[in-house]
Amino acid sequence: MSTAPLQPRFEPARIIIVMGVSSSGKSTVGKATGRALHAPFLDGDGFHPPENVEKMRAGIPLTDADRWPWLAALARGLREAADPKGVSVGACSALKRAYRDFLVKEAGEPILFVYLKGTPEIIGERIAQRKHEYMPASLLGSQFATLEEPDPATENVLTVAVTDTVATTVATVTRTVDHLKSFKRKQ
Repeated sequence: MSTAPLQPRFEPARIIIVMGVSSSGKSTVGKATGRALHAPFLDGDGFHPPENVEKMRAGIPLTDADRWPWLAALARGLREAADPKGVSVGACSALKRAYRDFLVKEAGEPILFVYLKGTPEIIGERIAQRKHEYMPASLLGSQFATLEEPDPATENVLTVAVTDTVATTVATVTRTVDHLKSFKRKQ
């Protein structure tokens, strides 16, 4: 059972972005959600230009100037991926409100953000247990410092606890996007 509070109704969206700090489970939940919805999954990490990857690999936090081209490419990719099936799922940190607003603007349509919320302690334990290709554990503090938690009163967001199982989170998301049943899905 989810520990997240009751959520408001959402603006229907055919693009879903699973968001949160590093090691919150964005890719795992995003892939599982994509499978459940028979939707393409795009990992935001794959849209970073080489310069961003090298900065992160060196333990240097990205600046806003580094992020805008990356976010624009991801938004376009998600929109294009949603066209054939009527839905797409992505994973992206989307830590600031400005980044989320920019993603929506660049996509040219609503996006439902699924915020994986966790404490620095829980996420710290997770990041210590994994090896990311270029995201060192040393950058987790900068991610929490940058994080502007989404506001359910003014943003199209579903907040779920990182302590929920992947299956529970996916079930919560798929119940929330019941409007997607009207989209044509090709198997």
